[in-house]
Amino acid sequence: MGKRTELREKRSKQRQQRILVTMGIVVGAALIVVALMILPTLRPIGTIVIPETVVRPNPSGTSMGDPNAPVKIEEYADYQCFYCAKFTAETEPSLIREYVATGKVLFTYRNFAFMGPTSIYAAEASMCAADQGKYWEYREILYANQNESDSSAYSDARLKAFAEAIGLDTDAFNTCFDDRSHRETVQADYSAGVEAGVESTPSFLINGQLLVGAQPIEVFRTAIDGELARAP
Repeated sequence: MGKRTELREKRSKQRQQRILVTMGIVVGAALIVVALMILPTLRPIGTIVIPETVVRPNPSGTSMGDPNAPVKIEEYADYQCFYCAKFTAETEPSLIREYVATGKVLFTYRNFAFMGPTSIYAAEASMCAADQGKYWEYREILYANQNESDSSAYSDARLKAFAEAIGLDTDAFNTCFDDRSHRETVQADYSAGVEAGVESTPSFLINGQLLVGAQPIEVFRTAIDGELARAP
């Protein structure tokens, strides 16, 4: 065999090796991408806390109370916000009992999802639940399972599991969530909050007047009673 023939064969083998190495790299990268896409769906959902049912007067969408109430309260909150959950647990029950149930206040929740993508996904999921008339039940299970130290507390799988836990039509919910059907709704809430001067959560508009923080019921009484005194 001549030297030229040997050289050609050597170069041919080298090209084949390079092709095989390149193919191996491409296939390996593709497998990594697929694994990254699949692994989150295979993670265990974990324990889901089921909260006690809260009776809410005249619930409708993200509002509760008499639509003709003289005082309108809008809460701007983020489901990952610890103080939002604190307000819901400590102050909201008295607010409902004293003012919403008595027809004095219409209370409405607005999404101010500013703590990252997970906040946005949780907000969108809550609106998918609202489509089925169970917004408030979904809001309760979100706060009951809040965990600031665990980024997977509101994973896609858990958000879908919450829907199943409260008895939603999971096919309809999952389609709504996967299609991000309420992305614009959540963005509109956020924009309205910014325009109203909201900078942190929870923040409240009481007949348009801004009240900031998870304040005790006494602070809300002062603000609401002042508005009631001015009401015709």
